[in-house]
Amino acid sequence: MANTFTQLHIQLIFAVQNRTSLIDKYWKDRLYAYMTGIIQNNGHKLLIINGMPDHVHVLIGFRTTQALSELVQVVKRDSSKWINENKLVRGKFSWQEGFAAFSYSHSHLQNVVEYIKNQEEHHRKLTFLEEYKSFLKKFEIEFDEKYIFKEIQDE
Repeated sequence: MANTFTQLHIQLIFAVQNRTSLIDKYWKDRLYAYMTGIIQNNGHKLLIINGMPDHVHVLIGFRTTQALSELVQVVKRDSSKWINENKLVRGKFSWQEGFAAFSYSHSHLQNVVEYIKNQEEHHRKLTFLEEYKSFLKKFEIEFDEKYIFKEIQDE
């Protein structure tokens, strides 16, 4: 779009279905590379991606040519398909419905990059659910705890 100038930095956070620890350290880097390709092919700039076996953090330079929810839907759909086609988990892999997205100014990017880079360290102190709720509180997002994540279903 001519004469359209934006600088939008968004951190996305989303979980594996039922917050199950399925992302294996042996193939997570390939997953992150695949997700990076999806993001870049949709016209956005990946700044960093990292996570834990049960969730992912993605920091992007977001372009206004696509709705954010559409981008997340494409990333989750295509990465799930890739995991399943490559038979990286037993059964069927899927991401939890929904996501969190938080915007940052340029001056805060380095702190966010460091936070995402050091996920293992953060999760020695906090569970994913505690981390997620702390983000919602920090950004003053009202929520009802019973709707944060779909409950784990009995098998």
